[in-house]
Amino acid sequence: MVAAGLVDERPGRERQLIRFIAFGIAALLAIGGLTARMVYLQLVSGQTYQQLATSNSTFQQAIPSTRGLIYDRNGLLLVANLPSYTVEIRPSDLPFSQRATVVAQLASLLKMDPADINAAIDGNPGSTFDLVRIAQAVPVATANLIAEEHLDLPGVEVSVDALRHYTNGPLMSEVLGYTGAIDAATLKQLTPLGYQPDDLIGLAGVEEQYETQLRGTYGTETIQRDATGRQIQVLSTDRQPVAGDSLTLTIDTKMQQQAQTAVAWAMKAAKLKSAVLIAMNPQTGEILAMVSTPTYNDNDFAQGITNAQFQALLKNPDKPLLNHAISLQFPEGSTYKLVTGSGALTDKKLTPTTLIQTHPYIQIGADRFWDWNKMGFGPLNILGGFADSSDTFFYQVAEMLGIQRLAYWAHQFGFGAPTKIDLPGEVAGIVPDDQWKQATFGQAILPGELVQAGIGQGFDTSTPLQLLNAYAALANGGTLYQPQVVREITGPDGNIVRPFTPIVLHKIAVPASVLTTMRVAARQVVTSQHTYNLVNEPFVVAGKTGTAEFGVRDAKGLLPYHNWFVAFVPLHGDVSKPDSQLAVVGFNEDANTVGNSATEMIKYFLQIHFGIKHDLRLFNLMQIGNFYRGGN
Repeated sequence: MVAAGLVDERPGRERQLIRFIAFGIAALLAIGGLTARMVYLQLVSGQTYQQLATSNSTFQQAIPSTRGLIYDRNGLLLVANLPSYTVEIRPSDLPFSQRATVVAQLASLLKMDPADINAAIDGNPGSTFDLVRIAQAVPVATANLIAEEHLDLPGVEVSVDALRHYTNGPLMSEVLGYTGAIDAATLKQLTPLGYQPDDLIGLAGVEEQYETQLRGTYGTETIQRDATGRQIQVLSTDRQPVAGDSLTLTIDTKMQQQAQTAVAWAMKAAKLKSAVLIAMNPQTGEILAMVSTPTYNDNDFAQGITNAQFQALLKNPDKPLLNHAISLQFPEGSTYKLVTGSGALTDKKLTPTTLIQTHPYIQIGADRFWDWNKMGFGPLNILGGFADSSDTFFYQVAEMLGIQRLAYWAHQFGFGAPTKIDLPGEVAGIVPDDQWKQATFGQAILPGELVQAGIGQGFDTSTPLQLLNAYAALANGGTLYQPQVVREITGPDGNIVRPFTPIVLHKIAVPASVLTTMRVAARQVVTSQHTYNLVNEPFVVAGKTGTAEFGVRDAKGLLPYHNWFVAFVPLHGDVSKPDSQLAVVGFNEDANTVGNSATEMIKYFLQIHFGIKHDLRLFNLMQIGNFYRGGN
C-alpha cells in the first residue's frame, strides 16, 4: 500500500522500459537489414553492378575511314589527303555563362569572326554531346597554344584530321567539287548508313556524285570517358575502317589547262562575265576538259570557308558555284540547224541537192521573221544553207517538218533530256512541241514559234554539254553516248573495281548518208570562211556557229546575244568519215561582240592544243559592238 500523498512511479518506468526495448529491437532489425542488403550487394550482385558502372563510362564510336584519292586520266594526282589540325567544340562541355568568353578567345587565336564560330555551334546537326568542327587547317603553333590553354577553353578539343587538298586549285573545281560539313537534313537521311554529325561529305562535282565510293567504310572502337565526357582511353578496336575507293577521271590535266588558257583570254578580250569550253572524245563519251567560268577555289571549302566568303559566292550574279556547262540552259541559236536539216533530209522533205529560195525575211501574218543577212542569199541547198546559216532557209525547212517532227528529231540528238553525265546538278533543257506548249501556256505552238524553233530560238534551250553531245553523235556516225568524267574506280587494294565502258544512250535514227551530208556541211561552214581563218589552220576542223538572241532590246532595237561554236576534228582530215577523236564546244554568255567570240576562243584552244606557233585569232572580232545580228 502506498502512503497517502505519494505517487506510485513503477507503471511509468515499466512502460518506458518496454518502449526502450522495442526501439532497440527495431534498431537492431533495421541495422541487420541494411547489413544484409550490403552483404547481398557486395557478395551477390557486386559484379553485376560493377559491370553496369563500367558500361556507363564506356562508349562505342566510329573510326573514320580514309577518303579515296582522285587522279586524272594520265595518273596525275588531283585530290590528296593531308594531315591537318582541326579545332572542335563539344557544346555540352561549354557552360553557357562562359560561351561568349571562349568564343571570343578562340576567334582571336584562329583569326576568325566570332559570328562564324557561333553559327557553327548553333548549326550543330547532332546532339550537344557531339563535337562541332570550328576550324580546319589550323597552324601547328596555334593548335598547340589552344591545346595548352584547354583549362581556359572548356569544351574545346584539338585533333588531327585528313584535310582534302586540290592540287590544281580552281582549275577543275566544276568537275571535282568539294567536301563540307553535313547538315541536319542530310544527317537524318544518312545516319542509318553510319554518318556522324561532324562528318565531311561531298557537296559538289565528283566528290558528291561518288560520295559512297570515296567515303569507304567506317570502323568502330570502344572508348572510356570520365565524368566530364572526355575520352580517357581506347578499350578495344571492334572493326577496322576500310579506305575509300580512288577515282581516275577522263579529264586530261594538260588539255584542261589549255582550255582554261583559251577561256581566260576570251573573258578578258571580250569582257565576258561567263564562258564555257568542253572537249570530248566523240567515240567514247569521255570528257577530256570542262571549264566553266567564273568559278571558285575548292580549297577554300576544304580549309573551311568563312560565311562572308560563301555569301559572296552565293550573291554573285554570274553564279560561280554553278557548273554552267550542265546546270544552266540557253537558246542554241543556229547550232540547232543540225536538228532541222538532219530531220528534213531523213523525212525526205528535201534532198542534198534541193534548192530553196532564201529571202531577207519571211512573213507570217503581220510579223516579219528576218534573216541575219538582211539581203538574203538567193537559192541554196542544205550545204549552202548550213554553211551560210541562212535563217530564212531553215524557217522554210521547219515549216516542212512541223513542230512535232522537229521535236522528235531534237530528242533523237539528245535535246530535252539530261545527258546523264556522272556529275550532279544537270538540267534537261527544253524542246517545245504542242504538248509542251499546251501544258505550259495552255495553247498549241503558233506558226511564228515553229519557225523560231527551227533556228534554235524562241522556247528552245539546252546546256553546252547537250549541244556538244549532239555534234559528237554527228562526228561519230550516229551514236549518242552518255558523257562520263570518271574513267575507272580503283579499290584500296589497288584492284580496279569498275573499269571504263562507253555507255550508249541510243543510236540516232538518221541514215549514215544524211550524217555524212551534215558533216560535209559543217566543214563547208569553215571553208566558206563563215568562221574566219579556221580554214587557214594546219588541221581540218568542221563545226557550226550560233548567235542566240535573248532578253530586252536596246535603244537601237537590238537584242543582246550569246555566242556558240561547236566543232569536231576528223582523225585523218576527211569529214566524210566518222572517225573524229575530238569534239569541242565554246559558249560565251551575253557576248555582244562584233564577231563570234566563241569561235575565236575555240580557235585559240585548238592552236594551243595542236601546238600551232602562228596565231590566227582576229582580235577585232572580240570588241563589244552588237553589230552581229542573231541567228548565225
